[in-house]
Amino acid sequence: MSASEPVAERPRRPDNPTKGDRREQAILDAAEALLEERGLDPVTVEQIAAGAGISRASLYFYFGSKQEVVTALVARTMGVTRDDADTLAAEVDVPPQTTIERSIRRIEKQWLDHGVVMRAAVDNAPSNPEVREIWRGTVDLYVDLLGDVLVRAGVPDDGGPTGARALAKGLAWMGERNFYIASAISKAEVRRVAETVLAIWFSTIEDRVG
Repeated sequence: MSASEPVAERPRRPDNPTKGDRREQAILDAAEALLEERGLDPVTVEQIAAGAGISRASLYFYFGSKQEVVTALVARTMGVTRDDADTLAAEVDVPPQTTIERSIRRIEKQWLDHGVVMRAAVDNAPSNPEVREIWRGTVDLYVDLLGDVLVRAGVPDDGGPTGARALAKGLAWMGERNFYIASAISKAEVRRVAETVLAIWFSTIEDRVG
């Protein structure tokens, strides 16, 4: 991740959530369910509030608009993805193929479990700077993680177009686009794309790892 693109601090649920914390999570859960059912544009603040079992006025105590709800929902989902990246980055003693597979499987799971939120993040990124920073920052974490994996696998880290960092960036964003398209089709398509993405990553290192 470049120094010019800082990653927003990821939200973490407290160990002992307060009533307000629980209500905020209920709002986000209701928003995700409505996104899954209807898509983003038709969903209203009133519907989100009703889904969370609160009044519209109560919702505005936590979020100032539907867009703020969506941003918080993206941040919550990406927080899990970033935690996964941190965990995988600490596993420096496992074979490169293992880290690659674990990474892609965790990304696959997020698209399977929260595809509607992931697509909303992509769709909102151009017009919402906060969502854009969260999304790009999360992808950058995986670029850093998998760039290190490629180096461990023997790919030169030479700064060129075929160096480890350039390959990791290209492959990460290729995967992002393919998962996005697949998620809008079906869960089966997401699983199929995951196998293709894995095959491409493995082919990148197969001549370097015995």
